[in-house]
Amino acid sequence: MNLSYFISKRINKDHEGSFSASIGRIAIASIAVGLASALVAFLILRGFQTTIVDKIYGFAGHMQISRYTLKSNNFDEPPISLTSDFYTHWKEYDFVSHVQPIGYKMGILKTEEAVLGVVFKGVTIDFDSTKFAPSLLKGHFPHFSDSSYSLEVLLSKRIADKLEKDVGDEVIMYVVQNPPRFRRLSIAGIYETGLEDFDDRMILGDLGLVQRLNNWPDSLVGGYEVFLRDPSDMEAAENEMYDVLDSDLYADTADNKYFQIFEWLQMLDRNVAIFLVLILFVASFNMVSFLLILIMERTNMIGVLKGLGATDLTVRRIFSWNGMRLIAKGMLWGNVIAGGLGLLQSQFHIIPLDAASYYMHYVPIYWDWWAIVLVNILTFVVVNLTLFIPTTVIINIRPIAAIKFD
Repeated sequence: MNLSYFISKRINKDHEGSFSASIGRIAIASIAVGLASALVAFLILRGFQTTIVDKIYGFAGHMQISRYTLKSNNFDEPPISLTSDFYTHWKEYDFVSHVQPIGYKMGILKTEEAVLGVVFKGVTIDFDSTKFAPSLLKGHFPHFSDSSYSLEVLLSKRIADKLEKDVGDEVIMYVVQNPPRFRRLSIAGIYETGLEDFDDRMILGDLGLVQRLNNWPDSLVGGYEVFLRDPSDMEAAENEMYDVLDSDLYADTADNKYFQIFEWLQMLDRNVAIFLVLILFVASFNMVSFLLILIMERTNMIGVLKGLGATDLTVRRIFSWNGMRLIAKGMLWGNVIAGGLGLLQSQFHIIPLDAASYYMHYVPIYWDWWAIVLVNILTFVVVNLTLFIPTTVIINIRPIAAIKFD
């Protein structure tokens, strides 16, 4: 049996009820609370980031393809043909999972109570409504017809509230063009993403209506939304896209189009990293304090062991084992606490949020197992490294003085 480990276990039993035992419990509690706080912070951060990113990708795709134009109005773009080489062969590209044609049209919604400028986003039956489904509050997605275009639309909750309209009501949209036109639209459903770029101005309807208003044939659309198999490799996909697109087309990523939101999410990573550093500092400080107190209590024992021929390394390992035992207990409790809190929140949504400020109705939880493992490893390694600081005191303890120490 390892001598240092054996003595460490005996010390652990003997110092029950002593002052160092109280300090040890405080050290365990600090590690448990600190680790639980760090893990919960990571679970919430990943949930927050994942929820917002999924909303953006579900509404706008990972990439948008459109035609080069010198016009400043991004919602009146020159059309793209559905017979383009990319659209007819997109299934041949391994990095692409889905492509859907779209078109935009500026308009004004008018009711007896209000007038509101909006952007009409036209989609087709190819639109991936499953990704958009979590944002649909009530009603249904517009029904599409092969013979004609649909007049059903989805309004955001903000727009519907401003117009005082609900599912089943009608609203008139005046189209910004020359000559002006208007269409009477039926509200099929209400959606809410929580993102101002969408909720404040965007309504969804049939691409056929955009084609009719622009006098386009069925073969022309405003652009494509592209969904990637691996969104984490966006830069590589963008480079490949430039190689396969026609010379008059270009691809723009959602990360670039909504860069303010993505930069803000990256800033949150730095905040959590700072929080983790502070937690590790507190946990390490408590462990150093505990071992120093334990060494002071066991100065006489250290002198006896050295007098019997034990090396400094052997004695230091005794106290290191004690510290590692406390760290393991603290980490075990920390994981249990974090897992319990995360499970409760993910299942019952106990903590609500103001969607107007946080883009969602409750605190989200995302089980990022790699992040959990890495935080545990980092905590174990960093706090264990700090154990070398107090054990260096053992080197300066002289056996004769220590044996006489009272």
